[in-house]
Amino acid sequence: MTPGPIRDLSAFASALRGNGLVVTPDQTADMAVSLTMVDPASRAQVHAALRSLTVTDPGQRDLFDQVFDQFFEGRRMPGSTQQTHQRPSSKSTVSTPLLEPAGLEHSGEATQQMGASSVETVADRDFGDLDPDELEQARRLVATMFWRPSDTRTRRWSPDRHGRRPDLRRTLHSATGPTGDLMQIRFRERKRRQRPLIVMADISGSMERYSELFLVFAHAARRRLRHVEIFTFSTHLTRITEEMSKRDTHSALTLVNTAVSDWSGGTMIGDALAAWNKEWSRRMARGGPIVLILSDGWDCGDPELLGLEMGRLSRSVHRVMWLNPLAGRASYRPATRGMRVALPHVDHFLPAASVNDLRDVVRLLESVNGVAR
Repeated sequence: MTPGPIRDLSAFASALRGNGLVVTPDQTADMAVSLTMVDPASRAQVHAALRSLTVTDPGQRDLFDQVFDQFFEGRRMPGSTQQTHQRPSSKSTVSTPLLEPAGLEHSGEATQQMGASSVETVADRDFGDLDPDELEQARRLVATMFWRPSDTRTRRWSPDRHGRRPDLRRTLHSATGPTGDLMQIRFRERKRRQRPLIVMADISGSMERYSELFLVFAHAARRRLRHVEIFTFSTHLTRITEEMSKRDTHSALTLVNTAVSDWSGGTMIGDALAAWNKEWSRRMARGGPIVLILSDGWDCGDPELLGLEMGRLSRSVHRVMWLNPLAGRASYRPATRGMRVALPHVDHFLPAASVNDLRDVVRLLESVNGVAR
């Protein structure tokens, strides 16, 4: 494709983001590839190709159609060499996003200003090594990260004509009607739903370079998943789920900054887990949630308490994933007393110092299945 169509696609992706659709740089690249597989002069084929890659919910179709019609009104289709038929309209041509987002949500600008190689360079570097401009780019990449969570089977059953287990109650009930002589076997299958996610982010002094990016990551999870609870901890545990419910990332982090009082303090991981096990476990551990602990493991508290509370936590949830920004370094060894006592109770110990590390975490979350309680 020529530079013109590429700029058109980048601007179109920006327009979609400005109207509330999540379009990542990877999806924009896929959009460009898709146009090599259709007739670029056909408005219908271009529309179908782009919509198939950007619309993830039936409720988004009308919004996509509206943005597409207004953006490409009077324009050539991306990649076409001929002018398409221009429909008469009193509207002016729209060449910029319909709504101009602010702060972290305006990721389209980053996509246009950064080439693919530049994006991948930032995505692969440690957050602590980025300059202010690169940090802003990393925030936008994390905020627009694409999540495709897989559903998990629950222990409850529901009617399903393609199910594998006979539903004796419904089968016998149908036998009492006028068709009782010809008994029709009914079937059922386990219900499916999204597994809950609980995020606990360390905001102590040793995590200062990473805590903001982790909160952006948690906010992205909150926006895309149905059941997410978010906590911060340093000297004590703070629930910030309501603050992180704001759609705009900048607004959400501003509220969190006000609500949390122990920024850059000491790290009392055992005390924070004890507070969660005592106050929140009974209402949040239902359904077999996955717990993400974002921390470097430097702990100022009692290691015996940490080991005891980690054991209680691991027994009450489906899996515990510990994300450590230091774990990806070749010289790293989990030698701190906090990590030594916590690791026996951790199902997955992963690095989390870059955008690509967080992408790997999302892929792992999407692969976790099994039966939820």
